[in-house]
Amino acid sequence: MRKIYAENAIKNGWSRNVLALQIDSEFHKRIGKSNNNFSLLLPPNDSDLVNNTVKDPYIFEFISLDNNYKEQELENKMVSKIRDVLLELGKGFSFVGNQYRISVDNQDFYIDLLFYHLELRCYIVVELKAGEFKPEYVGQIGFYVTVVDKLLKKEYDNSTIGLLLCREKNRVTVDWSLQSANVPIGVSTYKLNNRLPKNILDKLPTEEEINLHIDMESGDENE
Repeated sequence: MRKIYAENAIKNGWSRNVLALQIDSEFHKRIGKSNNNFSLLLPPNDSDLVNNTVKDPYIFEFISLDNNYKEQELENKMVSKIRDVLLELGKGFSFVGNQYRISVDNQDFYIDLLFYHLELRCYIVVELKAGEFKPEYVGQIGFYVTVVDKLLKKEYDNSTIGLLLCREKNRVTVDWSLQSANVPIGVSTYKLNNRLPKNILDKLPTEEEINLHIDMESGDENE
């Protein structure tokens, strides 16, 4: 286990604080744990490298959303905190854009998040889902991966990778769904710093009310 952290601290250039955060979030249990079809569709060396680049789950605790958030809200938060997102994704990820428009036969489609990985030398298509994994998501992200390969990928680029991030998943359902895919796709979950529902938050005292109560208590004790 120490070897994993030592190697990744050097590879990713982690500071002492970042290393502590990675240990606290059990990085060693998350790296290389996604459901994927990399070994079936990529050369062995590439497959191992890609597999050890993808985590499950991803920890986005710097993002706070209500439990009933929408996918667009999650995407907006990730873009607004892209530096933190890139740190969690790992070394080599370069942000290309969000709602990245691709056109096929005069019809526009929009990729949630598009990255280019400088070490893997490939595009990585990221699709965000606010709920549990559904088999039809594989077809959607598979289409986007194919389009990026056809329209953006250069001859010196490696095969585009799809990364589907869901709130929850059933591993058997994911594995069976990936068997029908003909492009490399990884499916991972993610964790947020979820806020309490608004109806509960509205009933809680504000910071000012708490401080006022503390001041009043302190005043009574001093009398």
